[in-house]
Amino acid sequence: MPTLRYERLNQERNMRETKKRVAAYCRVSTDNEDQANSFESQRRYFRQYIERNPDWELYEIFAEM
Repeated sequence: MPTLRYERLNQERNMRETKKRVAAYCRVSTDNEDQANSFESQRRYFRQYIERNPDWELYEIFAEM
C-alpha cells in the first residue's frame, strides 16, 4: 500500500508543476497606423494576461495583419 500512496502523491505533484501552454491570436483588418497600434496593444494585453496566470506558459502569439 505505501507504494500506491507514493505514486498518487507523485502524480499530484506533477500535475501541480505542469503548466498549460497557451497561445494568443491577434488580428487587425487594415494597414492604417491606428490599426498597427491596435496590434501592438493586443500583443501586450495577451502577453500580460497570460503571464498573470501562474498555471499558464505562453507558447506563442499568432498574428494576422
